[in-house]
Amino acid sequence: MPQPKYITDIDKIKEIPEHERSRLKQITEKFVFRVNDYYLNLIDWNDPADPIKKLVIPNEGELSEYGRWDASDEDTNYVVPGCQHKYRTTALLIVSEVCGAYCRYCFRKRLFRNDVKEAMADVNPGLQYIAEHPEINNVLLTGGDSLILATAKLRTIIERLRAIEHVKIIRLGSKIPVFNPMRIYEDEALLETIRNYSSADKRIYVMAHINHPREMTPEAKRGLEALHRAGAIVVNQTPVLKGINDDPAVLAELLDRLSWAGVTPYYFFINRPVAGNREFVLPLAEAYRLVEEAKARTSGLGKRIRLSMSHTSGKIEILAIENGKAYLKYHQSRDNQYGKFMILDCPDEAAWFDDLPGSEEYWKRPKKRTDQIVSVNELPDMPQGARAGLSI
Repeated sequence: MPQPKYITDIDKIKEIPEHERSRLKQITEKFVFRVNDYYLNLIDWNDPADPIKKLVIPNEGELSEYGRWDASDEDTNYVVPGCQHKYRTTALLIVSEVCGAYCRYCFRKRLFRNDVKEAMADVNPGLQYIAEHPEINNVLLTGGDSLILATAKLRTIIERLRAIEHVKIIRLGSKIPVFNPMRIYEDEALLETIRNYSSADKRIYVMAHINHPREMTPEAKRGLEALHRAGAIVVNQTPVLKGINDDPAVLAELLDRLSWAGVTPYYFFINRPVAGNREFVLPLAEAYRLVEEAKARTSGLGKRIRLSMSHTSGKIEILAIENGKAYLKYHQSRDNQYGKFMILDCPDEAAWFDDLPGSEEYWKRPKKRTDQIVSVNELPDMPQGARAGLSI
């Protein structure tokens, strides 16, 4: 199957009525828009509430001022430009500000604006930092989308990480396995790179972003199988999203299809309160109920999933929400509170950890670690590209 054609002008999508395209233009002028014809063919254009359409076609709610640009304070995690180190054993290299798919719910929506540059063409500072910190045993290549990189560039980064003895795991964060699976199974150089650098002692993981069971097409399964045969381990994470997968039957089908394809269900996330994402937000109690009902419909393999909030202070697992109380535990913690158990009141409208009364007693917002990083939390609204050239 040929590589899909990418589309960045919403006027080219004639399935969207002209009057609607004109309204959406103001959104695409502010945020990047990028899809491809393969993925567009998954949309049922006769269904105005089609979940695949909602994933990639802009919505007017994106212009809402709800939330912050950097809801998890990622700017406080940077140790050198392009590299985050929040948890002791894990580092993030922001290798791309380009995605295969610009999912409209993305928690790094700030990267869509082209106002702030977080990915670095020069990954040397990050690689040097990782080499100097032997406690880091796994590195996530993210952004953006790590598999949007040219294979030669990706291979160079992987080669250099493999030259660092203490880095045992390399993780590739990507939507490509379901957005452009042909990029995987038709790229022998990519598969050869994985074969060469994913071994029994030092494995490459692909952190897939599969949001809906309809994305698991024959082409997607072929791409996943190619990754498996090359020696990669594939796991999946997705937020629970209003209007997209907020149905226990849909979530259960997704868990089943992942398990059948040999993809480990890793995280269901609470959608972060990012600016412009209000259309996708669910109350915590509702998200918990949906996930538990979905888990009741699937096997023990599907039940491996964890429902978590990726908060400034760490990954907070939602163990239960019952009778107006939230029962939580730190699954990851920037302040070494691993396993810390919390019981907090949970108002019906609460949609994030900060919405729970008393949550502020368990964490303190950290300061930026380096003066080189520009905070994006308070950036004013501005046209796309208005801060072109802003450096960090």
